[in-house]
Amino acid sequence: MKIIAKTLQSLENVLAKEIEGIGGTNIQVLKRAVQFDGDLKVLYRANLELRTAVRVLVAFKEFRTKHENHLYGKIMEIDWAEHIGMEDTFAIDAVTKSAYLDHSKYLAHKIKDAIVDQFRNRFGERPNVDVRNPTLRLNVFLNHDNVCKLSFDTSGIPLHKRGYRLDSQEAPINEVLAAGMVLMSGWERDCDFVDPMCGSGTIPIEAALYAHNIAPNLNRQEFGFEKMKNFDAELWEEVKAEARARTSDFKHNIYGFDRDFEAINIAESNAEQAGLEGLITFKREQMEVLEPTSEKGIMVMNPPYDERLQVSDIIEFYSMIGDQLKQKFGGWAAWIISSNKEALKRVGLRSSRKIALMNGSLECKFHRFDMYAGSKKTKFQNKEEEEE
Repeated sequence: MKIIAKTLQSLENVLAKEIEGIGGTNIQVLKRAVQFDGDLKVLYRANLELRTAVRVLVAFKEFRTKHENHLYGKIMEIDWAEHIGMEDTFAIDAVTKSAYLDHSKYLAHKIKDAIVDQFRNRFGERPNVDVRNPTLRLNVFLNHDNVCKLSFDTSGIPLHKRGYRLDSQEAPINEVLAAGMVLMSGWERDCDFVDPMCGSGTIPIEAALYAHNIAPNLNRQEFGFEKMKNFDAELWEEVKAEARARTSDFKHNIYGFDRDFEAINIAESNAEQAGLEGLITFKREQMEVLEPTSEKGIMVMNPPYDERLQVSDIIEFYSMIGDQLKQKFGGWAAWIISSNKEALKRVGLRSSRKIALMNGSLECKFHRFDMYAGSKKTKFQNKEEEEE
């Protein structure tokens, strides 16, 4: 079957590599999505194990349409009773780029009418619509060329909702974005991982799931595919058992620091809910006085941008981050995500890599800074000071 995994901007190649690891074939990178082929087992694994997927769809039908009445007729040609029963519910998520049918809600309404009318004509009654928790969620995309693509949403609730976030601080980072940052960081699980501004703990939690090879949605209560008519309960139990068997030990340490007591308490609760109790060390600490936890390590942080979270002097704050990295963290690599370009410049180090990311509606850059040890460190920092 043809499967489409949706993701966030700039995570497509990370997701494609993940898909290869679960047995997907004929992998094609698209815009904020990756298309691939796979059987039912690969589909189940995709929902359970992909860290950077937001939704997993199964392509169902594709046709070119001329106008809204033609679209209605094409939908009526499909035998919907093969997919939902009278006792079931359904919902339609539609996006349109078409010039003739340019309103997504109207597109969804037109398709809903066709499905409902078919049931009424054949059986005298119809299944109900449930936009929150339907038996079947239909994904519809009508492109610029008036090609209508229908897919079944096999995830249900978006996959970034892992189920471990009981509470959060203001402006929490999306779980899929956090996982993508961990995977893009180049961390080989061969050293300590530190988030010095962990907030509600999302980044260290995703790092710990990765470090111990724990499927990110292993504790999730329900997936959309479990309600579908072709659901194979025995195969699903097999997939979950194999995922549990793949979990592994981690020889190093994962730390989450934050200056706020409440944040640390929330992070600890979220980690416990994720089944990671004792696998992450959370501690109240400020970046200004933070000391390295080991000789080398990876640091990933999501500091305030001065957008939704306010810091009295954001420029001075980012300068302090840079000073701490230069003075104490030789041998480490530090990644910083921020939408504040001017503040990022004040870190005072040349980034070895920059990746454009979206954190919600904010356009961000994800910068890597390499802290060199010994004479190379001194030479590198002196060069930076000369260029300032």
